[in-house]
Amino acid sequence: MPSHHASREPSPPPQDLIDDVVVRFDAYARARGARESLFPAAHASPRREQRAFDDLEAAITRLRASTG
Repeated sequence: MPSHHASREPSPPPQDLIDDVVVRFDAYARARGARESLFPAAHASPRREQRAFDDLEAAITRLRASTG
């Protein structure tokens, strides 16, 4: 009989989770920086900035869960 744990997908390696946090932090920093851009076409909407923050927060949560 298969183990209960065998049906779960394996967790990504911690380095993958760290890389994801770094990528999402970069996206958030760009969105936040674009808020004050001199070029109107480069401005980020508050919604885009919030989405980038939410994605970063979720990536951090996944990283914490993998180490806890």
